[in-house]
Amino acid sequence: MSEPTYLREEPFTELTVLEVPATPAAVVEAREVHMSDLPELFDATFSGLFPVLSAAGLEPAGPAFALYTRQPSETVDLQVGIPTSAGLKSAEPIAGGHIVIPAQLPGGSMAVRSHLGGYDGLGESWAQLLKDAVAAGHRPGLPFIELYVTEPSPEADPADMRTDLFLTLE
Repeated sequence: MSEPTYLREEPFTELTVLEVPATPAAVVEAREVHMSDLPELFDATFSGLFPVLSAAGLEPAGPAFALYTRQPSETVDLQVGIPTSAGLKSAEPIAGGHIVIPAQLPGGSMAVRSHLGGYDGLGESWAQLLKDAVAAGHRPGLPFIELYVTEPSPEADPADMRTDLFLTLE
């Protein structure tokens, strides 16, 4: 049996606990970002990230993600990036004053469930995942990760979108 990874073809339709390996990534780290500014951060990051990967000779190794390092309030602290085929060797500036840095998706025990639908329903899906993990006797921790399995686009039907939610377990 192969080692579990952050990505699988079928959605996680119920609470699933996985042991996942750490995975190299290239990210833009941002602190105290207002929720209303997230689309701008995501757009700037992904516009600049792929040329950095190409120049470094790296390939994307999975879909885009956001890794949250604290509970959201009016603002969030997060890393926005993409898993890579190998580690990025150096930090690289991109537009908007952002810097792409080497990072990794953490390994360890994760509770997982897929959110199917538009981003406006993510809060409810996160609440259900947290509730289910605690009810199953798990102790949630940080960080938590949204893996954007369906690439967002203006033409995308929100009903067809899939975001896998990963909750670190202590």
